[in-house]
Amino acid sequence: MRIRISISGQTLDLVNDRGDLLRHYRVSTARNGAGEQSGSYRTPRGRHLIRARIGAGAVENTVFVRRRPTGEIWSRELAARFPGRDWILTRILWLSGCQPGFNRLGGVDTMRRYIYLHGSPETVKMGTPGSIGCVRMHNQDIVELFDLVPVYTSVDIVEYRVETGEWPALATAARLIREAVFIREQGISADEEWDEHDNGGLHTVAYGPDDEPVGTGRLLPDGRIGRMAVLPAWRGKGVGGALLERLMASAKQGGTSALHLHAQTPRIGFYQRHGFEVQGAPFLEVGIPHVRMIRSD
Repeated sequence: MRIRISISGQTLDLVNDRGDLLRHYRVSTARNGAGEQSGSYRTPRGRHLIRARIGAGAVENTVFVRRRPTGEIWSRELAARFPGRDWILTRILWLSGCQPGFNRLGGVDTMRRYIYLHGSPETVKMGTPGSIGCVRMHNQDIVELFDLVPVYTSVDIVEYRVETGEWPALATAARLIREAVFIREQGISADEEWDEHDNGGLHTVAYGPDDEPVGTGRLLPDGRIGRMAVLPAWRGKGVGGALLERLMASAKQGGTSALHLHAQTPRIGFYQRHGFEVQGAPFLEVGIPHVRMIRSD
Protein backbone atom coordinates (compact mmCIF):
# COMPACT_ATOMS: atom_id res chain seq x y z
CA MET A 1 0.00 0.00 0.00
CA ARG A 2 1.00 3.61 -0.45
CA ILE A 3 -0.32 7.03 0.48
CA ARG A 4 -0.55 10.11 -1.72
CA ILE A 5 -1.21 13.49 -0.09
CA SER A 6 -2.16 16.41 -2.34
CA ILE A 7 -1.27 19.80 -0.92
CA SER A 8 -3.25 21.69 -3.57
CA GLY A 9 -6.21 19.32 -3.31
CA GLN A 10 -6.08 18.93 0.50
CA THR A 11 -6.71 15.20 0.12
CA LEU A 12 -5.12 11.91 1.12
CA ASP A 13 -5.49 8.76 -0.98
CA LEU A 14 -4.61 5.25 0.17
CA VAL A 15 -3.84 3.00 -2.80
CA ASN A 16 -2.92 -0.68 -2.96
CA ASP A 17 -0.12 -2.21 -5.02
CA ARG A 18 -2.39 -2.63 -8.08
CA GLY A 19 -3.46 1.00 -8.03
CA ASP A 20 -6.90 0.45 -6.51
CA LEU A 21 -8.08 3.44 -4.50
CA LEU A 22 -8.88 2.07 -1.03
CA ARG A 23 -9.63 5.27 0.89
CA HIS A 24 -9.99 8.98 0.10
CA TYR A 25 -9.88 11.55 2.90
CA ARG A 26 -10.03 15.31 3.25
CA VAL A 27 -7.05 16.69 5.19
CA SER A 28 -5.50 19.98 6.24
CA THR A 29 -1.85 20.76 5.49
CA ALA A 30 0.22 23.82 6.44
CA ARG A 31 -1.32 27.27 6.24
CA ASN A 32 2.11 28.49 5.04
CA GLY A 33 2.04 26.16 2.05
CA ALA A 34 4.69 23.72 0.88
CA GLY A 35 8.32 23.74 2.00
CA GLU A 36 11.03 21.62 3.52
CA GLN A 37 13.17 24.03 5.54
CA SER A 38 13.21 23.63 9.31
CA GLY A 39 11.33 26.47 10.98
CA SER A 40 9.28 27.26 7.89
CA TYR A 41 6.07 25.77 9.32
CA ARG A 42 5.38 24.35 5.86
CA THR A 43 4.39 20.86 4.74
CA PRO A 44 7.32 19.00 3.12
CA ARG A 45 7.01 17.58 -0.38
CA GLY A 46 8.40 14.46 -1.99
CA ARG A 47 8.88 10.82 -1.09
CA HIS A 48 8.47 9.80 2.53
CA LEU A 49 7.70 6.73 4.58
CA ILE A 50 5.94 6.11 7.87
CA ARG A 51 8.75 5.74 10.39
CA ALA A 52 6.64 5.20 13.51
CA ARG A 53 3.04 4.53 14.54
CA ILE A 54 2.09 6.05 17.88
CA GLY A 55 -1.11 5.84 19.90
CA ALA A 56 -2.49 2.36 19.17
CA GLY A 57 -5.51 1.74 21.39
CA ALA A 58 -5.75 5.30 22.69
CA VAL A 59 -9.27 6.64 23.08
CA GLU A 60 -10.45 9.26 20.61
CA ASN A 61 -9.30 12.80 21.44
CA THR A 62 -6.34 11.62 23.54
CA VAL A 63 -3.92 14.56 23.69
CA PHE A 64 -0.28 13.98 22.73
CA VAL A 65 2.70 16.23 23.47
CA ARG A 66 6.10 15.16 22.16
CA ARG A 67 4.44 11.94 21.04
CA ARG A 68 3.36 10.99 24.56
CA PRO A 69 -0.19 11.05 25.94
CA THR A 70 -0.61 13.81 28.50
CA GLY A 71 -3.53 12.18 30.27
CA GLU A 72 -5.86 14.83 28.86
CA ILE A 73 -8.84 14.25 26.58
CA TRP A 74 -9.56 17.11 24.21
CA SER A 75 -12.85 18.94 24.71
CA ARG A 76 -14.13 22.38 23.85
CA GLU A 77 -13.70 23.34 27.50
CA LEU A 78 -10.04 22.23 27.47
CA ALA A 79 -9.47 24.09 24.23
CA ALA A 80 -10.90 27.28 25.74
CA ARG A 81 -8.42 26.99 28.63
CA PHE A 82 -5.45 26.62 26.25
CA PRO A 83 -6.31 28.62 23.12
CA GLY A 84 -2.76 28.69 21.77
CA ARG A 85 -2.03 24.96 21.75
CA ASP A 86 -1.49 23.01 18.55
CA TRP A 87 -3.60 19.95 19.27
CA ILE A 88 -2.23 16.55 18.25
CA LEU A 89 -4.86 13.96 19.02
CA THR A 90 -5.79 10.26 18.91
CA ARG A 91 -3.06 8.74 16.64
CA ILE A 92 0.28 9.78 15.14
CA LEU A 93 1.95 8.53 11.97
CA TRP A 94 5.47 10.03 12.05
CA LEU A 95 7.00 10.68 8.63
CA SER A 96 10.60 10.36 7.50
CA GLY A 97 11.91 11.82 4.25
CA CYS A 98 13.55 9.60 1.63
CA GLN A 99 15.39 12.19 -0.48
CA PRO A 100 18.72 13.34 1.00
CA GLY A 101 19.19 17.08 0.63
CA PHE A 102 15.53 17.64 -0.18
CA ASN A 103 13.51 16.24 2.73
CA ARG A 104 16.10 14.19 4.59
CA LEU A 105 19.15 15.19 6.69
CA GLY A 106 20.37 18.65 7.63
CA GLY A 107 17.94 21.55 7.81
CA VAL A 108 15.32 19.86 5.66
CA ASP A 109 14.88 16.59 7.55
CA THR A 110 11.18 15.75 7.78
CA MET A 111 11.54 13.46 10.76
CA ARG A 112 13.58 15.98 12.77
CA ARG A 113 10.93 18.56 11.94
CA TYR A 114 8.38 16.24 13.62
CA ILE A 115 6.00 16.10 10.69
CA TYR A 116 3.06 13.80 11.43
CA LEU A 117 -0.27 12.65 10.14
CA HIS A 118 -2.43 13.08 13.23
CA GLY A 119 -5.93 13.47 14.57
CA SER A 120 -7.47 16.87 15.23
CA PRO A 121 -10.22 18.57 17.22
CA GLU A 122 -13.73 18.42 15.81
CA THR A 123 -13.53 22.18 15.28
CA VAL A 124 -10.70 21.89 12.72
CA LYS A 125 -11.89 22.33 9.15
CA MET A 126 -10.59 19.82 6.62
CA GLY A 127 -10.02 20.70 2.97
CA THR A 128 -8.39 24.00 3.94
CA PRO A 129 -4.73 24.57 4.87
CA GLY A 130 -4.39 25.33 8.57
CA SER A 131 -1.60 23.38 10.27
CA ILE A 132 1.95 24.46 11.15
CA GLY A 133 3.46 21.73 8.94
CA CYS A 134 1.78 18.45 9.82
CA VAL A 135 -1.13 16.82 8.01
CA ARG A 136 -4.29 17.06 10.08
CA MET A 137 -7.08 14.49 9.80
CA HIS A 138 -10.45 13.88 11.39
CA ASN A 139 -10.06 11.55 14.37
CA GLN A 140 -12.14 8.77 12.86
CA ASP A 141 -10.13 9.01 9.63
CA ILE A 142 -6.72 8.77 11.30
CA VAL A 143 -7.90 5.79 13.36
CA GLU A 144 -9.04 4.00 10.21
CA LEU A 145 -5.86 4.84 8.31
CA PHE A 146 -3.65 3.93 11.28
CA ASP A 147 -5.18 0.45 11.39
CA LEU A 148 -4.64 -0.07 7.66
CA VAL A 149 -1.00 0.97 7.18
CA PRO A 150 2.16 -0.61 8.62
CA VAL A 151 5.45 1.05 9.41
CA TYR A 152 7.47 1.89 6.26
CA THR A 153 4.38 2.51 4.15
CA SER A 154 5.35 4.89 1.31
CA VAL A 155 3.94 8.42 1.50
CA ASP A 156 4.18 10.84 -1.45
CA ILE A 157 3.36 14.47 -0.73
CA VAL A 158 2.63 16.24 -4.02
CA GLU A 159 1.56 19.66 -5.23
CA TYR A 160 -0.88 18.55 -7.92
CA ARG A 161 -4.51 17.58 -7.54
CA VAL A 162 -6.81 15.44 -9.70
CA GLU A 163 -10.37 16.31 -10.70
CA THR A 164 -12.89 14.13 -12.53
CA GLY A 165 -15.89 15.23 -14.57
CA GLU A 166 -17.67 15.28 -17.89
CA TRP A 167 -16.31 16.84 -21.08
CA PRO A 168 -18.07 20.24 -20.88
CA ALA A 169 -16.47 20.92 -17.50
CA LEU A 170 -12.94 19.72 -18.30
CA ALA A 171 -12.68 20.17 -22.08
CA THR A 172 -10.60 23.34 -22.02
CA ALA A 173 -7.95 21.89 -19.71
CA ALA A 174 -7.92 18.44 -21.35
CA ARG A 175 -7.57 19.96 -24.82
CA LEU A 176 -4.48 21.89 -23.77
CA ILE A 177 -2.76 18.71 -22.61
CA ARG A 178 -3.78 16.53 -25.54
CA GLU A 179 -2.79 19.15 -28.10
CA ALA A 180 0.63 19.55 -26.46
CA VAL A 181 1.36 15.84 -26.10
CA PHE A 182 -0.45 14.01 -28.89
CA ILE A 183 -0.59 16.60 -31.67
CA ARG A 184 2.58 18.68 -31.20
CA GLU A 185 4.90 16.23 -29.43
CA GLN A 186 3.86 12.93 -31.04
CA GLY A 187 2.71 14.26 -34.39
CA ILE A 188 -0.80 12.79 -34.35
CA SER A 189 -3.17 14.67 -36.63
CA ALA A 190 -5.99 16.68 -35.11
CA ASP A 191 -8.51 14.70 -37.17
CA GLU A 192 -7.38 11.48 -35.46
CA GLU A 193 -7.12 12.97 -31.99
CA TRP A 194 -10.60 14.43 -31.65
CA ASP A 195 -13.53 12.02 -31.86
CA GLU A 196 -17.17 11.65 -30.94
CA HIS A 197 -16.39 9.76 -27.71
CA ASP A 198 -15.25 12.75 -25.68
CA ASN A 199 -18.79 13.93 -24.99
CA GLY A 200 -19.84 10.51 -23.69
CA GLY A 201 -16.75 9.84 -21.60
CA LEU A 202 -15.64 10.58 -18.08
CA HIS A 203 -12.50 12.73 -17.99
CA THR A 204 -9.86 13.42 -15.40
CA VAL A 205 -7.41 16.32 -15.27
CA ALA A 206 -4.43 16.92 -12.99
CA TYR A 207 -3.72 20.52 -12.02
CA GLY A 208 -0.43 21.90 -10.71
CA PRO A 209 0.01 24.25 -7.73
CA ASP A 210 -0.94 27.29 -9.81
CA ASP A 211 -4.08 25.60 -11.16
CA GLU A 212 -2.39 24.91 -14.50
CA PRO A 213 -3.46 21.64 -16.22
CA VAL A 214 -0.58 19.14 -16.34
CA GLY A 215 -2.17 15.80 -17.27
CA THR A 216 -5.39 14.16 -18.46
CA GLY A 217 -7.13 10.89 -19.30
CA ARG A 218 -10.59 9.55 -20.09
CA LEU A 219 -12.84 6.57 -19.41
CA LEU A 220 -15.51 5.44 -21.88
CA PRO A 221 -18.75 3.68 -20.90
CA ASP A 222 -17.48 0.32 -22.24
CA GLY A 223 -14.55 0.37 -19.79
CA ARG A 224 -11.90 1.63 -22.20
CA ILE A 225 -9.30 3.97 -20.75
CA GLY A 226 -7.45 6.26 -23.12
CA ARG A 227 -6.09 9.70 -23.98
CA MET A 228 -3.66 9.41 -21.06
CA ALA A 229 -1.16 12.26 -21.32
CA VAL A 230 1.15 14.21 -18.99
CA LEU A 231 3.18 17.28 -19.87
CA PRO A 232 6.95 16.59 -20.07
CA ALA A 233 7.84 18.73 -17.04
CA TRP A 234 5.49 16.67 -14.86
CA ARG A 235 6.50 13.18 -15.95
CA GLY A 236 8.07 10.94 -13.34
CA LYS A 237 6.20 12.67 -10.50
CA GLY A 238 3.31 10.24 -10.16
CA VAL A 239 0.80 12.30 -12.14
CA GLY A 240 0.03 9.52 -14.63
CA GLY A 241 -0.53 7.02 -11.82
CA ALA A 242 -2.85 9.40 -9.99
CA LEU A 243 -4.90 9.97 -13.16
CA LEU A 244 -5.14 6.25 -13.92
CA GLU A 245 -6.07 5.37 -10.34
CA ARG A 246 -8.86 7.95 -10.33
CA LEU A 247 -10.26 6.57 -13.61
CA MET A 248 -10.12 3.01 -12.27
CA ALA A 249 -11.90 4.07 -9.08
CA SER A 250 -14.59 5.86 -11.11
CA ALA A 251 -15.12 2.74 -13.23
CA LYS A 252 -15.50 0.59 -10.13
CA GLN A 253 -17.96 3.03 -8.56
CA GLY A 254 -19.97 2.91 -11.79
CA GLY A 255 -20.10 -0.90 -11.74
CA THR A 256 -17.49 -1.53 -14.46
CA SER A 257 -14.98 -4.16 -13.33
CA ALA A 258 -13.38 -5.10 -16.67
CA LEU A 259 -11.13 -2.40 -18.11
CA HIS A 260 -9.16 -2.29 -21.35
CA LEU A 261 -6.87 0.10 -23.18
CA HIS A 262 -4.40 0.45 -26.04
CA ALA A 263 -0.98 1.22 -24.57
CA GLN A 264 1.94 2.67 -26.46
CA THR A 265 4.61 -0.03 -26.14
CA PRO A 266 7.05 2.04 -24.01
CA ARG A 267 4.25 2.41 -21.44
CA ILE A 268 3.51 -1.30 -21.01
CA GLY A 269 5.36 -1.47 -17.68
CA PHE A 270 3.42 1.48 -16.29
CA TYR A 271 0.09 -0.22 -16.94
CA GLN A 272 1.35 -3.60 -15.73
CA ARG A 273 2.15 -2.03 -12.38
CA HIS A 274 -1.52 -1.09 -12.20
CA GLY A 275 -2.77 -4.62 -12.84
CA PHE A 276 -3.17 -4.59 -16.63
CA GLU A 277 -2.02 -7.53 -18.74
CA VAL A 278 -0.97 -7.60 -22.39
CA GLN A 279 -3.43 -9.32 -24.71
CA GLY A 280 -2.24 -10.11 -28.22
CA ALA A 281 0.57 -8.88 -30.44
CA PRO A 282 1.64 -5.26 -31.00
CA PHE A 283 -0.10 -3.26 -33.71
CA LEU A 284 0.08 0.22 -35.20
CA GLU A 285 -2.43 2.87 -34.14
CA VAL A 286 -2.06 6.42 -35.51
CA GLY A 287 1.34 5.23 -36.73
CA ILE A 288 2.60 4.35 -33.23
CA PRO A 289 3.16 0.79 -31.90
CA HIS A 290 0.51 -0.20 -29.34
CA VAL A 291 -0.66 -3.29 -27.49
CA ARG A 292 -4.10 -4.12 -26.12
CA MET A 293 -4.14 -4.53 -22.35
CA ILE A 294 -6.93 -5.71 -20.04
CA ARG A 295 -7.58 -5.59 -16.31
CA SER A 296 -10.18 -7.49 -14.31
CA ASP A 297 -10.84 -7.56 -10.57
